[in-house]
Amino acid sequence: MSSVPVLRVHTGNYSNDVQTYLFQTTFHIGRTEECELRIDDSHISRRHAMVSYQQGQWWIQDLNSSNGILVNGERVSGAPVSPTLTVRLGLEGPWVWFELVEGTAGPLAAAGASHTMVLQSYTEKYLTPGAQGEAGHQTMMIRSAFQRVQKKQKSKFAIALGGVGLVAVAIAGYAYYQHRELSERKALAQELFYQMKAIDVDIANVKAENVGRYRMRRQEMEKNYEKFLTTLKIYNPKMSEQDRLIMRISRVFGECELDIPAGFKEEVENYIKKWQGSGRYKLAVMRAKENRYTSRITNELLSQGLPPHFFYLAMQESNFDPFISGPPTYMGIAKGMWQFIPETGAKYGLKIGPLADLPRPDTGDDRHNWEKATGAASRYLKDLYSTDSLASGLLVMASYNWGEGRVIKRIRSLPSNARERNFWRLLTEFRSDIPQETYDYVFYIVSASVIGENPRLFGFDFDNPLAHLEQR
Repeated sequence: MSSVPVLRVHTGNYSNDVQTYLFQTTFHIGRTEECELRIDDSHISRRHAMVSYQQGQWWIQDLNSSNGILVNGERVSGAPVSPTLTVRLGLEGPWVWFELVEGTAGPLAAAGASHTMVLQSYTEKYLTPGAQGEAGHQTMMIRSAFQRVQKKQKSKFAIALGGVGLVAVAIAGYAYYQHRELSERKALAQELFYQMKAIDVDIANVKAENVGRYRMRRQEMEKNYEKFLTTLKIYNPKMSEQDRLIMRISRVFGECELDIPAGFKEEVENYIKKWQGSGRYKLAVMRAKENRYTSRITNELLSQGLPPHFFYLAMQESNFDPFISGPPTYMGIAKGMWQFIPETGAKYGLKIGPLADLPRPDTGDDRHNWEKATGAASRYLKDLYSTDSLASGLLVMASYNWGEGRVIKRIRSLPSNARERNFWRLLTEFRSDIPQETYDYVFYIVSASVIGENPRLFGFDFDNPLAHLEQR
């Protein structure tokens, strides 16, 4: 038994009623009393699943239940815990999270990990005679006091000291429990976020008739993630509205609030000031409004399963000017609202006009047709978003500006999981390679999106250009 790692199991709805259990022997999940882990939910069968330790690995196996077990949205007959696993018991049933407990040994009865259990394990590890747990100065002091109490129980002084020692133990144990509980909730929230990103990739890839089911699941996960953020107090009352918007926009573009690196918010604020010091932002928004570009652009983006805030990518590219031409480059001249170079424009169905080599408008060039170019740009962004970028909007921006070939080559050298394949990691690994223009490009779009959520907060005299989306 001592060689079997302890398995921590969480059940609940991502809110305050999450229950935690520890197991070191085979157990069953189901509705009946005979199941060691009983969950009273109509989506669960009487004996729904069995969890056992086999060949050096914990496994969950479906027991021919009616609704099955789902991993990453797919029904499976079984799955390993290595070292974590999240399953759902039925398409609409409850979630269960598994994780191995590091550094545990010895048999543990299958039981709820209550406050008492945590305090008891803390006491046994650190405070009893012969305890082997690593101890700092304060713990050594408490341990010494605790042992003296046991030797002098008959004296009044020992009783008084024992009371102080027990209070100290209780405080230390509770603090330990609170810290552990917070860490667990944060880890669960992060895991849920990256499952949401996986669904974002699915939404951008599945056929139109199947999108609704994925979006419903995504919306449910979003609500549960919000509950997690509430319990973790990520958006606390003392946070400024500007900081709140920066974090929200980061999530829109596929970056977890819990993983935002130090200095990011300050950098976004720097680029907000750049927008505030220029008349470009207001002129571009007014042009989009007057020519009715906004609804068409956001509808095209949404139809491809993309965040509508990529609207601001066109703003950074051209200020919404459909007749603009860029400077000559070895790839040709970029033209139109979305600044397509000839090769990419042709790849996405745009006719390239006879004046392609001249920096001037060309009525025979579809890149100047803003509606056709918007459709092409949405398909191009979707391809970047739903493949190697793994739904990282910031990586999509970098690819669009610097060239997908250059960025994707570097992206593919990063870990193939969404948690580590992001713009921060790209900067860490390749900052000397990335042009300053691309760095500026990404932060200009992010900061423009932040301003757009509440322009008046930032000193502009108009409302959110994307407010029409909130009325749907």
